[in-house]
Amino acid sequence: MINIAVFISGGGSNLQALIDSEIPNGSIKLVVSSSAKAYGLERAKLHNIEAVFEKDQTKILTLLKERDIDLIVLAGYLAIVSDEIIDTYQNRIMNIHPSLIPSFCGKGFYGIHVHEKAFERGVKISGATVHFVSPVVDGGPIIIQRAIDVSDCQSPKAMQDKVLTIEHQILPEAVRLYCANKLEVIEERVIIK
Repeated sequence: MINIAVFISGGGSNLQALIDSEIPNGSIKLVVSSSAKAYGLERAKLHNIEAVFEKDQTKILTLLKERDIDLIVLAGYLAIVSDEIIDTYQNRIMNIHPSLIPSFCGKGFYGIHVHEKAFERGVKISGATVHFVSPVVDGGPIIIQRAIDVSDCQSPKAMQDKVLTIEHQILPEAVRLYCANKLEVIEERVIIK
């Protein structure tokens, strides 16, 4: 069984998508939030999942080790993960990003900011990307990407809502692939076996 920790900062809709998905060989054991007010903490508690608010990355690493966590899933986590955690969990930390990387990614591109820039640019096709985390922000190997037509969106918020439907599909899919041992990283590329 793969023990999973999900990191959140807000409402936790991607956490809920993971909870609602069947993940054979995987179990969410811990939810870590960078915000004490994140509704995602309540979502976890409603499903009897241990949930903690913690910002200190050293303490988070200790929690992960104590609970034998195998996979970390960043699901709307707005803090930067420490190099120590990234080194300890190399190719075992996934992130969901609300664009088709390499577009609209990197430092400063998170949450609604991604959609504001995409909307401002007049993007017609957007989407989401699940990737492994590396020390370079949004620079790790891509696992899954899926596109969606956003040409009818009249605001960044409408674009965000549409892309979120894709996020809720591909994040559980990537976690299922990982838990089924179907992902392999070769020379910074993810191969699905």
